Amino acid sequence: MKLLLATQNAHKVEELTKLLESYDLEVVSLLDYPEISEIIEDGDTLEANALIKAKASYAHCGLPTVADDTGLAVDALNGEPGVHAARYASENASYDQNVRKMLDEMQGVPEDKRQAQFQTVAVFYDGDVSLSAQGEVPGFITTTRQGESGFGYDPIFYVSEKEKTYAQMTLVEKNQLSHRKRAFEKLLNKLNQTNLVFKAELQ
Repeated sequence: MKLLLATQNAHKVEELTKLLESYDLEVVSLLDYPEISEIIEDGDTLEANALIKAKASYAHCGLPTVADDTGLAVDALNGEPGVHAARYASENASYDQNVRKMLDEMQGVPEDKRQAQFQTVAVFYDGDVSLSAQGEVPGFITTTRQGESGFGYDPIFYVSEKEKTYAQMTLVEKNQLSHRKRAFEKLLNKLNQTNLVFKAELQ
């Protein structure tokens, strides 16, 4: 079965393809459909944004689609940037700009007050069925960047369980505990229970 990942983010495609490798799927992404215009994610929740992406991608490609949206909730910032994590510094902010703004906003916040949670909602949509699931990983915002891997806020998101930031982990390590993995595992479990194709495809 061909499955569409509703993202043009090459880092995310790599991460999600790794998560789906135990399924006998032909995984494609929006990188394979460059003619698709930008999808406006104007929902006020992670689930709303993920479903917007999934439905728009399905409408164009006609393929069963999975999409996700991720937010970063920082306790000291009253849950911000939340659903706006990707455009925290500005509408078209780069990863670097978002990280710099976060570090600036967190200046002076003591170590024991820097708790944060990465949250992902993953959805599946095939024109008839819509399923969703959420994954979350608790951590802390560091005072400086640490590590060279990953993307987004990975260099400043410290996971106590591993005693390192996401950016200091290998892709395998990150996938073992990432918020995205937890959301997609829950989503795939739902699909295994309700979708005969996914039951048959799982090796």
